Amino acid sequence: MNFERWRHYARGWLFHFFGREERAFDEFAEAFRRDPTNVQAARHLAFLASQKKRHDVAEKWFLTVVDLVPDDADTYFNLGYVREQMGKPDDAIAAFGEATRLKPSLDRAWYGLGLARAALGQHAQAIPPFEEATKLQPMNAIAWYQLGMACHKAGEADRVRITVEKLVEFDPKMARQLVRDSGRDDLAKLIPELPF
Repeated sequence: MNFERWRHYARGWLFHFFGREERAFDEFAEAFRRDPTNVQAARHLAFLASQKKRHDVAEKWFLTVVDLVPDDADTYFNLGYVREQMGKPDDAIAAFGEATRLKPSLDRAWYGLGLARAALGQHAQAIPPFEEATKLQPMNAIAWYQLGMACHKAGEADRVRITVEKLVEFDPKMARQLVRDSGRDDLAKLIPELPF
């Protein structure tokens, strides 16, 4: 057993627990250096870098985790998120797509895929991922809103109306926001009066 690896890993965990992220990062890095198969250390390194918005470092560590555990959908989702934050929507699409392939029930990966497509102006291609996200999480008002906006920008007026009708059922405020942001004043009649 590699006791030094475990000692550094445990110290990293403790430093992280007490909010000393830089020291935690150094300890996890040392744990990984001593055992380059230490997936948990690599995950912590990726998470800490992402938390500090050091996205290029986080991307490197998430790729390391993917190399060690190539069938981990959650890591692909996290990689997609970091790449989206870096302004790399094409790379984010690839990572989110792999996450959805590996775990089709991962609603946040479908949502991320839709956002990345929308960021590229691919609104028609953003609709199916947003639809899947809303199927998996039917009460996710933000996913429904994004679906409505993708439909609006793709010129699918009837689908915007359908989305507003669905949103009204459980989040009238978000439905009203969708009507405003899409410029669909004709749909305002679908929304009950709400106090501002």
